[in-house]
Amino acid sequence: MVEPNVVKGDNVRRVLERALEAGDGLLRLTPTWVPRSFLHPGRRLKLHPDDLYAYGADRGGIDERWFASTTEAANEGRVWHEGLSFISFEGQHFLLRDAVAEMGATLIGSAMFSQYGRWPVYSKFFDNMGPIPHHMHQGFEHAKLVGQEGKPESYYFPPQYNNVDNNFCYTFMGLEPGTTKEQVKQCLENWNKGDNGILDLSRAYRLKRGTGWLIPPGVLHAPGSLCTYEPQWGSDVFGMFQSMVEGRYVPWSLLVKDVPPDKHQDLDYIVDQLDWEKNVDTHFKEHNYLEPIVDQTCSGPGYTDRWVVYGRIDGRQLFSAKELTVEPGAKCTLRDPGASGWITIQGRGRIGKLALQTPAMIRFGQETEDEVFITYEAARRGVEVENTGSEPLVALRYFGPDVHENLPNVGDHKR
Repeated sequence: MVEPNVVKGDNVRRVLERALEAGDGLLRLTPTWVPRSFLHPGRRLKLHPDDLYAYGADRGGIDERWFASTTEAANEGRVWHEGLSFISFEGQHFLLRDAVAEMGATLIGSAMFSQYGRWPVYSKFFDNMGPIPHHMHQGFEHAKLVGQEGKPESYYFPPQYNNVDNNFCYTFMGLEPGTTKEQVKQCLENWNKGDNGILDLSRAYRLKRGTGWLIPPGVLHAPGSLCTYEPQWGSDVFGMFQSMVEGRYVPWSLLVKDVPPDKHQDLDYIVDQLDWEKNVDTHFKEHNYLEPIVDQTCSGPGYTDRWVVYGRIDGRQLFSAKELTVEPGAKCTLRDPGASGWITIQGRGRIGKLALQTPAMIRFGQETEDEVFITYEAARRGVEVENTGSEPLVALRYFGPDVHENLPNVGDHKR
């Protein structure tokens, strides 16, 4: 595995300033690949088949690509920059995390930087061949006990990355209304007896391309096999509640990875991490399901901007995402109230001075022209996007907390 030519320390600001000037506030990002030892790659990330195990077979296959990330992947045996996005400029590379630390107000806005001191969100493509264990991500209160942050997240299933369903196009979410904590604890007690039966207490929803979901922290979910775009909070905490998936054993250590050591066998504590009311919600789909909403204020002749992730979690606007489609030969000026991470998923064109090209195949370590970070100052000033190809130019971009004054609510797609 080839390490990038990394600029560190006092030299970051100097290179960053030149990159910002050359790109008019746009920064080119390189692909960030993340393996998972306990999962099975779905082979839809455009990564060359020979490179699926580029980190080594012992590390597991690559089934995630992270976007505009300043969050480290919580993997055992990780390389030092695993999960972190690099900016590329004139053959030099430096971490987006270091760039935000150097010029946070310029990159993400003074309000966000002063409150969080970092870009507090990230997004990814998650691409698995089959279902993964029923699990949850800790809320902020429980994550803080192990020095981490909570992890609410969201889903969108882009058609461009879902030419096939793979093995199980359904996601279990939450628990059946009427389920008791004692039933969940019984499943944990049965961990080493084979399949612990946790899915018997849940309900699966068929996944539909071009739609999405909000997943609050503390809510159990067993993602299915569609390739998923996942804007989320900048954390990698989780706890697996299912002991066996498709005949593969899930170790207890993945249940208690982010649990205080003295609580690793405390079933009451482990179950209390769940947001019980949200798990047994009788109207779970109504409160968490998303369909795209056209933003008429940001659409015009030849281009359409759609909300694909929106809504609030516990009353807070934590992240959101939009999908921009520009027809062949058309152009538009994109103005947003905050910074965003951009990934091109179809077609070719340009954004500002930077070329855009959706790759057909990517070698591990190869740079691409599909990913960009739109800084706060560039977003508010406006950037021109042009389709120079013969098919629609389509891109996803996600935003951090409290960016939008008029963010739709869950359920607004019905209006």
